Amino acid sequence: MPLVNTRVTPNHLTTVRLLIGLIGALCLARGGYGWVNLGALFIVISNFVDHTDGELARVSGKSSRIGHFYDLASDALVTVLLFGGLGYGVRVASVREWIGVGVSPFLLGCVAGIAVALIFFLRMRIEEMEGKAGTKQASLGGFETEDVLYLLPLVTLFSGVAPFLIAASIGAPLFAAWVVIDYRRVVRRSRPQPEAKQEASQIWVSR
Repeated sequence: MPLVNTRVTPNHLTTVRLLIGLIGALCLARGGYGWVNLGALFIVISNFVDHTDGELARVSGKSSRIGHFYDLASDALVTVLLFGGLGYGVRVASVREWIGVGVSPFLLGCVAGIAVALIFFLRMRIEEMEGKAGTKQASLGGFETEDVLYLLPLVTLFSGVAPFLIAASIGAPLFAAWVVIDYRRVVRRSRPQPEAKQEASQIWVSR
């Protein structure tokens, strides 16, 4: 990797990713065909840069707990603002055309964004208990679930923001519910078993 022997750190790349993502979210919030397409482009670039900080940390040995948390927090913030920006920039009429009800697009974006924030938080907690293997995402042909954001330019290019937002407001909470169930399973598994507690107490008594 070209940046290995430079002063650039993974946190620098995370900051660049965060700034590009914020610009993208602001563009999406402006609404209008041109702005949302520009915003989608920034989001894709931000998502691409997101993969570079972890790679730099791995090959350079510059990984840290704070850096990892910063990366996760940046991921969550950009994704939440992405959906919030999409919702803010979409007209109510566009949503009504698809579901027949004049639901606030911003509300739909907030629902999706909050669900995503919950997913990131629970995944971080699971990782603390089981390591990265416990939060490994489903992948297909090397593509992970979060890589769906690379399709955002196609969504905006073909004026599919409203249906995408509706789908996200349904799919994200459902996925969050699945992560909650997985989190509860991990918590139960990490608790000491009654037999183990009893054996430990017997050992202390025998001493």
